[in-house]
Amino acid sequence: MALILPFTDTSLDRILPDVRQVLDAHGIVALPTETYYGLAVRPTDETALRHLIELKGRPSDKPILVLIGSPEQLPRLVQSIPRAAALLMELFWPGPLTIVFPAESALPALLTAGTGTIGVRQSPLLQLQDLLRHTGPLTGTSANRSSEPPLDSAAAVQRALGAEVDLILDGGHTPGGLPSTMVDARDRPHLLRAGALPTDLLRAALARQGYELSS
Repeated sequence: MALILPFTDTSLDRILPDVRQVLDAHGIVALPTETYYGLAVRPTDETALRHLIELKGRPSDKPILVLIGSPEQLPRLVQSIPRAAALLMELFWPGPLTIVFPAESALPALLTAGTGTIGVRQSPLLQLQDLLRHTGPLTGTSANRSSEPPLDSAAAVQRALGAEVDLILDGGHTPGGLPSTMVDARDRPHLLRAGALPTDLLRAALARQGYELSS
């Protein structure tokens, strides 16, 4: 079974050595996000990415999104920040918006699924932002096997995935709800997935800057 550690505003200094040890050993950390629990590995660690894909039973042609602690971490993941993407970051990050960028060419194909793109989000969950500022970017795919429902507590993650996850950060029950809204902002902004950020709000904000959101 996985080790479970408390994940609160005051526990970061105590748990950070354990988190780093797991990540350094190509392991998987389950942690809370603003909706459900997610599975975190280093996005450049091909061994860990392969284990993550096998654990989830995830199709190999489906890219894995990445969470960042601050926009300053973005350059190591993307080739460029298009103007529309910069606008969306300024207006809606941190928040429930995943933005698709042109991926840095050195990133593993296991992460990008060979698409040349990468989806990135800055979570509004403050303790997660703090953790990511120390660890660097981590994957944020949902903590569940493909086709099974997402999980909203550390205990649920332990029951479902504890034999294959190395560490669970217990932040209590997460609120659930809709997944993040997803927009491809490489050229003309394109809605890939409706979600927690209302599409009408997104469309109106882009329109004020001369962009049309297609879907």
